[in-house]
Amino acid sequence: MTEETAWATLLAELDSWAEAGKRLELWLRDDDATVPSEQLDRLAALAERFAIPVLLASIPMLAREALAKRLETAPQLRPCQHGAQHRNHAPAGGKKSEFGLHRPLPDILAEIAAGRQRLQQLFGRSFLPVFVPPWNRVDPAVAAELPALGFVGLSCFRNFALGPAGGPSLVNTDLDLIDWNNGRVGRQPDNLLTEMARLLAARRTDPAPTRRFGLLLHHHDHETTTWSFLTNLLSRLSGHAAVALCGPDVLFGAATYLD
Repeated sequence: MTEETAWATLLAELDSWAEAGKRLELWLRDDDATVPSEQLDRLAALAERFAIPVLLASIPMLAREALAKRLETAPQLRPCQHGAQHRNHAPAGGKKSEFGLHRPLPDILAEIAAGRQRLQQLFGRSFLPVFVPPWNRVDPAVAAELPALGFVGLSCFRNFALGPAGGPSLVNTDLDLIDWNNGRVGRQPDNLLTEMARLLAARRTDPAPTRRFGLLLHHHDHETTTWSFLTNLLSRLSGHAAVALCGPDVLFGAATYLD
């Protein structure tokens, strides 16, 4: 499928959403923030241009004071917690995870709490009590304890679900812009558009669909292809009748912001 055909397919799907009286809440999450950079500046400029707040997942034990200083002039980038040290604790051969039950649960929770404390000190009132686990993996038993640690939100990736014990408000991302298996490069636009159209078509006909659709970004790894796609997508979709651009305040509610 050519890129223009893929665009036509996605826009036709969104037209079908509008005809059905449905509205999509499009949002952005960006992972691995630690320091200021030209890439971060570009993300901030994009967020300002489209007036779309970005949930910025920052690694507590790697984040620097310079990042907090930069975010003082980037109000659309809203920091939250991305794990603790972004360190894999899974056994060799297993899927990477910082918060699987590979260590005693009290040790895991203490590490998360220490990370939260550091980010609160670093970012002050701008810190959002939303937890984003590295590699989008967290054991449901860990997720269930997050509210007791003060988190009101959790964000992973498509198909992650809370266990029987529950947890904070869960809002997953749906489309990853990076191809991690083929050189950590930006995925091609036609591939992304085709996948997005397919996901939205399935959601439109679901009897209990979610309206939220999250794009997963990693600004450190973005190249020209990724930036161009993201800019083009927001440009084309921001004025569509079936699309609303939204941020953490909409996703997680007013309680997201610390008193």
